[in-house]
Amino acid sequence: MAACSQDEASVRSGADRLDQYLHLLKGKQIALVANHTSLVGGQHLVDTLLNSGIERDQIVKVFAPEHGFRGDRAAGVQIEGGTDPLTGIAVASLYGSHKKPEPGELAGIDLMLFDLQDVGARFYTYISTLHYVMEACAENDIPLILLDRPNPNGAYVDGPVLDTAFSSFVGMHPIPVVYGLTIGELAGMINGEGWLNKGIKCDVSVIPCADYSRGQPYAMPVSPSPNLANDHAVLMYPSTCFFEGTVLSEGRGTDMPFEVYGHPELPGAFSFRPVTIAGVARNPKFEGQICYGQDLRSFTPEEGWARIYLQWLLEAYENFPRKEEFFTSYFELLAGTDKLRKQVEAGWDESRIRDSWQGELEQYKLKRRKYLIYEENR
Repeated sequence: MAACSQDEASVRSGADRLDQYLHLLKGKQIALVANHTSLVGGQHLVDTLLNSGIERDQIVKVFAPEHGFRGDRAAGVQIEGGTDPLTGIAVASLYGSHKKPEPGELAGIDLMLFDLQDVGARFYTYISTLHYVMEACAENDIPLILLDRPNPNGAYVDGPVLDTAFSSFVGMHPIPVVYGLTIGELAGMINGEGWLNKGIKCDVSVIPCADYSRGQPYAMPVSPSPNLANDHAVLMYPSTCFFEGTVLSEGRGTDMPFEVYGHPELPGAFSFRPVTIAGVARNPKFEGQICYGQDLRSFTPEEGWARIYLQWLLEAYENFPRKEEFFTSYFELLAGTDKLRKQVEAGWDESRIRDSWQGELEQYKLKRRKYLIYEENR
C-alpha cells in the first residue's frame, strides 16, 4: 500500500485506542471478528490483546470473513474452520454456506469484538459479514464492540441505491454502491433502520477513530483483500467492480486487478494474460489467454475522487462484438438493480444514467445524517 502522509498517519483507528475498550474486556469471554487488517500499530489485534493483559483462555474464538483470518484466500474460495497456528485459537469461517455465527458457536461468549477494514463499496462483503454478526449477537443477547476504521472511499456518495429485490451477499442493504459511511456508522444505520431479522436490535458500541474527518484521504497500512493490492485499486474498485458482472476480465489473475479490464475479443493495444495466483486468483477468467482492453493504473481524476466512473463500462459494451452476451446475471446483484443494465443496453450516456440516481441518492443522504459520527473534512 502507499505510504501515509503526515495527516493520514495521525489517524488512530478504534483498535488503536486501547484505553477506550480494553477495560471492557477484563474478565470476559470474548469472540472476535477479525482478519489480517485487524492491526494495532502493525501488530495483529489478537496479539495486541494477549500482550495487554487479556488471558489466552478469554479469547474463545475468532470468526473470519471472506479471504480468511490471515487474508490469504482468493475471492469466493470456501474457507474452512480450524485453529490459528500462531495462537492456537479456534477459527471459524463466516463465508460460503456459513455466513452467520450459530448459537452453539456463541455459547459461553460474553462479548463480541469486531474489527475489519472496509472499503466503502456496497458489494465488498465485509459489511455483509457485519450484518450477520450483528444479527447473531442480537439473537443471542451478546453485546458487540465495533472498532471503527476510516473509509478510503468516504468522500462521496454515489451509484444506484439497492432495490431489495436484488439483495444478496454482495448487497444486503438499500444503500448506494458508495455509501459514505465508516463501518461503525453503517452499523448504526443497520440497527436504526431495522434491517436485522424481524427488526431486532444489536447492543453495539462503536469505538470511533481519533483525528479523523469524513472524506479525509486514508492510505491503508495493509491491503484489505488479496485483489485490492494498493490504494489506487481501492479507489477504482467502486467503478471497475462492475466488470465482474460481465464476460470481461477485471484483471484478476494479474498484479493489477480492478485497475485494468479486457477480453480476447476487444480492440486495444494494451494486453494482459490472467493466470492462477495462489491465494489471490483461482481459475481467473480467460486463464492463459491474451486479453485486450485498457490500462487504468494512471487514472487520477482532476476533480478528486468524488464519483463513480461509468465511461469504461459503456465503452467496453460499445466495443464488444456480441452485446447480447456482455452481461451476466451477477451484474444485477452488483448493481443492486436491473435498471443499470437496461440503461446501458438502451444506449443511455453516463450523464443520463447518473441523473436517474439522484432522487434516491438525495433521500439516502437525508437518512444517512442520523448516523454520522465524523465531521466533514474541511
